[in-house]
Amino acid sequence: MQLRTIDYFVILLYLVAVSSLGIVLRNRGKKSKDDYLLGGKNLPWWMLGISNASGMFDISGTLWMVSIMFVYGVKSIWLPWLWPVFNQVFMFVFLAAWLRRSNVTTGAEWMLFRFGDTQRASRAHAIIIVFALVSCLGFMAYGFIGLGKFIEIFIPFQLLEPYIPFTVAPEYVAHFYGIIFTLIAMFYAVMGGMTSIVWADIIQYAFMAVGSVTVAVIAAMELSGSALPVPDGWRQLFFGWHLNLDWSAVIAEVNTKIEADRFEPFGIFFALMAAKGILASIAGPTPNYDMQKILSTRSPKEAALMSMSVNIILLPTRYLMIIGFTVLGLLHYHELNLGINGAVDFEKILPAVMSSVIPAGLLGLFLVELMAAFMGTFAGTLNTAQAYLVNDIYLKSVKPDASQVQINRIQLLTGVTVVLISILIGIYTKDVNSILQWIVGALYGGYIAANVLKWYWWRFNSTGFFWGMAIGILAAMIFPTLFPHTVPLYYFPLILILSFAGSVAGSLLTPPTEMNVLKNFYRNVNPWGFWGPVREQVCLENPDFIPNNRFRKDMFNVTIGVIAQTAITALPVFVILLMPFEGMVTATVLALCILILYRTWYRQL
Repeated sequence: MQLRTIDYFVILLYLVAVSSLGIVLRNRGKKSKDDYLLGGKNLPWWMLGISNASGMFDISGTLWMVSIMFVYGVKSIWLPWLWPVFNQVFMFVFLAAWLRRSNVTTGAEWMLFRFGDTQRASRAHAIIIVFALVSCLGFMAYGFIGLGKFIEIFIPFQLLEPYIPFTVAPEYVAHFYGIIFTLIAMFYAVMGGMTSIVWADIIQYAFMAVGSVTVAVIAAMELSGSALPVPDGWRQLFFGWHLNLDWSAVIAEVNTKIEADRFEPFGIFFALMAAKGILASIAGPTPNYDMQKILSTRSPKEAALMSMSVNIILLPTRYLMIIGFTVLGLLHYHELNLGINGAVDFEKILPAVMSSVIPAGLLGLFLVELMAAFMGTFAGTLNTAQAYLVNDIYLKSVKPDASQVQINRIQLLTGVTVVLISILIGIYTKDVNSILQWIVGALYGGYIAANVLKWYWWRFNSTGFFWGMAIGILAAMIFPTLFPHTVPLYYFPLILILSFAGSVAGSLLTPPTEMNVLKNFYRNVNPWGFWGPVREQVCLENPDFIPNNRFRKDMFNVTIGVIAQTAITALPVFVILLMPFEGMVTATVLALCILILYRTWYRQL
């Protein structure tokens, strides 16, 4: 299907709207470093929640989630626990407030707050900067190529060629489109900083919400008069030791996909996935845009509310779109062109449905929805990279006494430089997605052990953090070569053990962090965990201090929160699949969870 005039108008309207924000808000970020990087820590929590949800609504993840919904049905709701999606529950129950109480600008600055600004702590500070910058460049580089390839399907370069004074080789058309949208995102992000990004994300989320509801309604209307061609068990949320999905009599190619994914036996896979997810969640946020949004809130209470709102804002909207495209893909499967090199690529379902099924006049809306998903993620990631370069390198090591004018200039320069580097990586690396996924996967594989211990054990020091991260990252980079045919989740426990051993040994073989630094951290953050010696000294100096004894309450609220999050994810799926009984049960469970959390969490904030 070709784009119509109305489609081009919707796309142009969106691009003009987000670009103009950089001009309108360009003076807002010039007041101070915090105004630029954190919106002056004065943005309402609900705005930051919408912005954070918009940033998480990325293209690559959405393509994958549509493909797994198609293959595994309602059970696919569990698979994003690989990330893990329920980390937002740990965030809003207690970790977001802990992080905001630190009152820092970046995750690297948090390292100095936790371990002290000493020579010994500099390695922990340095390794987290490297982690953050490589992650940011990785996401930005392969992201813009992915968007370019997506746009190329719907706007062939031949349509634009008569109106531009140069030609582009066919192999670089995707890069051309990617660069255009990357520069637009860079413009409003660099010009206006965090405030501009948040307002752009709100506009983008509005487009995404309208698009999601529209495709869900179209799917429900088509389904109401048709039978969905799926095997037994596809509509069931819960599972046993095995998935027990046999597509042989429906779409035989799906069985090949299930075998290639190697999720069986699903009982073991789910147990490992849940265990890893819990550990990753209690480790706290990685140094990305999620952390920056938390640090941008007005107070610890608003940080918790912002993280809570992400679940409400993101999950129903995203899953309306996912189930909508899945249903249309199933109903029109034989009309879609999913073949590539003789095999079926199920990650092409979303663009194939858009191209073949979506009614005329709505295609532009859905293209804008996915452009917005890319640009929100890109702009938030760019702001994170700027924060680390400006706050943790320039102002700490290069020019600590820089004037505000100099800071403004370096913010602009670092923003442009980061974008140019990410574009160059994308252009000159042939297989950027797989390489960068490997790098980012390695980094995240070594992240968990050290970042769990930093919150909960007083004796853990900067040397332990460095060696825990370094050993974990090294192991996660080597193991894919040693076990090339093994799902990474299955050797994750070994990586965790090695990283944990490096963290503990590095800490116990070196002196502890200075007590004054530990007391300052504990007094401000007040975490629960193994803080006995520090807690005793803080209480001795300040008898009115009340130590955090909410571990059991927090774990109870996390359990209820995970149930609520699963229910709010499943509810739109059951509604669009026209499953009223399951929908009512899910809605009842969700209502009970909300009532419990209101009494045990919200009223005690």
